[in-house]
Amino acid sequence: MPRVRYADRRDAGRVLAGALAGRADAGALVLGLPRGGVVVAAEVAAALGAELDVLVVRKLGVPGHPELAMGAIAAVGDAVETVWVAAVVDRVAPDRAAVAAVRERELVELHRRRAAYRGDRPPPAVRGRHVVLVDDGLATGATVRVAIQALRAASPARLTVAVPVGPPSVVAHLAAQVDELVCPYVPEEFRAVGQAYADFSETTDETVIGALR
Repeated sequence: MPRVRYADRRDAGRVLAGALAGRADAGALVLGLPRGGVVVAAEVAAALGAELDVLVVRKLGVPGHPELAMGAIAAVGDAVETVWVAAVVDRVAPDRAAVAAVRERELVELHRRRAAYRGDRPPPAVRGRHVVLVDDGLATGATVRVAIQALRAASPARLTVAVPVGPPSVVAHLAAQVDELVCPYVPEEFRAVGQAYADFSETTDETVIGALR
């Protein structure tokens, strides 16, 4: 059985920072995916001496089964990108009106979180920079995929994804979409992101805001 690798998200961030040594520097922009990814990203940015910010992404859950991701949305600047998990959509075949309602609800929450986390600060410059996108782990990869799509539209010079844990198939799939993917723990017997953590308790908005400050 896979064993726990990280005490908590901060510990995972320190491990990631070590894995990124020599691959990213103080000129990079470190973007955390809320909520838990921001806590990991804060440790990475601190170790690199790099700028830290947040990229808000919202999972689109299957109507009636919100824990199952059928897609995700993300916003960079004024653009909102949507990615669908084709295998889930084809299998579940959700009602179109219900899907539209889920997307609209999550879009409202995306804008609320972006305002809460970023306040009046302008979005960070992405064009021509090395962007390091950080989350606390991969499961289906839907949220990271939509974040990649949104960031690609903003023309970074280089895009690295850094995550503490993920299943082999998802890691391989996402690695083909970015310049580099760093994932120190890729268990063959992957069940859930939380299996890699001793403490995987829920992260609050207040914790995210505190990390960004």
